[in-house]
Amino acid sequence: MTGSDPAVGAGRFAPSPSGDLHIGNIRSGLLSYVRARQTGRRFLWRIEDLDRVKAGAADSQLEIFAELGVTPDEPPVVQSGRAEEYSAAIAKLAADGLVYECYCSRKDIAEAPSAPHAPPGAYPGTCRNLGEGERKSHRRRLEANNRRPALRLRADNREHRVDDVLLGRVDALVDDLVLRRGDGIFAYNLTVVVDDAASGIDEILRGDDLASSAPRQAYLAELLGLPQPGWLHVPLVLNESGQRLAKRDGAVTYQQLRSLGWAVPDFFAWTQQSLGFGDVGGRWKSVDDMISGVDFARMSTAPMVFVAPADS
Repeated sequence: MTGSDPAVGAGRFAPSPSGDLHIGNIRSGLLSYVRARQTGRRFLWRIEDLDRVKAGAADSQLEIFAELGVTPDEPPVVQSGRAEEYSAAIAKLAADGLVYECYCSRKDIAEAPSAPHAPPGAYPGTCRNLGEGERKSHRRRLEANNRRPALRLRADNREHRVDDVLLGRVDALVDDLVLRRGDGIFAYNLTVVVDDAASGIDEILRGDDLASSAPRQAYLAELLGLPQPGWLHVPLVLNESGQRLAKRDGAVTYQQLRSLGWAVPDFFAWTQQSLGFGDVGGRWKSVDDMISGVDFARMSTAPMVFVAPADS
């Protein structure tokens, strides 16, 4: 399926071009493609390059998926070219009285008393109701240190929910989340909401470490008058210590595994086992086999441990 018919929904894969993709990233991207193909959606790709960027990484990531038989249906959306859209979203929220400056450092937030029943890390509202005199003083303090205030959403600080295909109901407190950081970089929660709506993304598949962010993003989409997507959070791939897999865990990237002798079919065979479909049908060798073999209704929500092969 190709083209950009807005009446046709879409799924997406949105890696950060900060380095090589590891096996967990690859599995999530493949699942996004499989879900799109199974449900008749477009498969789109977004380059989230607002923060950490490694030269050549975005092209390398696309090339890896092309080797795996996956190409996006439209040219990738590049976030660094969309500052006007993000600024417009903040302006809309500001016009509704839902944006305020925040002068807190990470240390300030960590050391501030938490609100009752708020989860760890929730913003305690320190700058929410400051007077203009206090704000001017804080601005001068930041300017003296070549810093600028962040912009936060004036949220309702209540629990919100989304319904997830695999996880069921997901509830989370929506605090006064950052919209634009003090260094001028637009925040993840804002950019993904704006970009998903602009691209017609109507279902978001990603790792379940981001499930608690879904209610925040759904709430922000509602405030911006944007459509609500569906959600499908898939289990993570972990290292042998039970922590989220990272490049420091040995031979875990596509390039490293290829150098150790993995061929393209090996990635699909491992993915088949990792998703619990090893006893169904034949051995997966291609993305077409994966499209035929994945049954999201039967997929486990338990994480998978990847044991990095030794370099022989």
